[in-house]
Amino acid sequence: MRGADQPQSTMFSYVSIEDRIPADHPLRAMHALVQPILRALSPRFTDLYSAMGRPSIPPERLLRALLLQALYTIRSERQLMEQLDYNLLFRWFVGLNPDDPIWVPTVFSKNRERLMDGGIADAFLQEVLRVAESHGLLSHEHFTVDGTLLDAWASQKRVQPKDPAARTPRDDGDPKNPTVNFRQQRRTNETHQSTTDPDARLARKSSGTASIVGYLGSVLMDNRHGLIVATDVRAPGYESERDAALEMLTTLDPRARRRTLGADKGYDTPAFVEGVRAAGATPHVAQNLHARKPRSAVDDRTTRHDGYAVSQQKRKLVEESFGWGKVVGGLRKLRHRGQRRVDFVFRFVHAAYNLVRIRTLIRRPAAT
Repeated sequence: MRGADQPQSTMFSYVSIEDRIPADHPLRAMHALVQPILRALSPRFTDLYSAMGRPSIPPERLLRALLLQALYTIRSERQLMEQLDYNLLFRWFVGLNPDDPIWVPTVFSKNRERLMDGGIADAFLQEVLRVAESHGLLSHEHFTVDGTLLDAWASQKRVQPKDPAARTPRDDGDPKNPTVNFRQQRRTNETHQSTTDPDARLARKSSGTASIVGYLGSVLMDNRHGLIVATDVRAPGYESERDAALEMLTTLDPRARRRTLGADKGYDTPAFVEGVRAAGATPHVAQNLHARKPRSAVDDRTTRHDGYAVSQQKRKLVEESFGWGKVVGGLRKLRHRGQRRVDFVFRFVHAAYNLVRIRTLIRRPAAT
């Protein structure tokens, strides 16, 4: 018998929001991982806020909402607030009751700035790594470093000469999207700068490819299960990627046993190899050999060992973190301006990536 299409008339629901979430939903496992981390960060939250005044958005709810934004590829805080308004799953994860009012997007962004100033993204990443350590998922001996270009929230049209007198006048009468012809013009980071995001720089992946306005994001990965242990965001440059790698390597706790650091051919330079050895690590860098470069900075004394071949295989895992961050985490096209904000988002997204990896590895342990 055909059912009747009755109009909705129920005003109240007596089913708990907890009972509406399936027991095997992936966010339940994520929620169980995040709660101890937020409790460990509670003393730091207390130091960031005054004991007087009007209560702000709880930082625990703020971080859980930001985590949802990374996990579900929500492109803006405004869209995140919209989804929190009607999505019971999101309300349950953040900790909101069905009748709780949703925050104003600008207020949410302003409260996020406080966490940014307090270094909470780095503290959150370190607590995630402690969770991984408690489950035996870190090796502390074998690492990989790599970098990727991040497309900034700025257009090529806004890259103008630093000298205002040298800027091309816009006389087409369109104040929002003017026609700017920069063909046959030599534009470099020494002479030009983005007026939208002054911290971003012109960069390109390789010769013959188009340049973008962006940042360089680098990560240091533990080779055992592909977890990110350190991140770095800076302006792109010829030596920026290698300098970031050495700085991240020096942040690791000192150990009596030498570490190994895998990297691709772009790191095969004498200065980088010597810097890695000076930091107490063995450089497992891919040899960059071709017709114009017959010798590598890494000789047979390193490449003859079986561990070198293992590092070359394991270093490919770092591409999974970049792929997840750009496809899922929203890093393919940045939505924030300024190096400080980009660094916060980049680090937090990779902390979310670690949580996804840990959830999977705990449920289905991987081979060590």
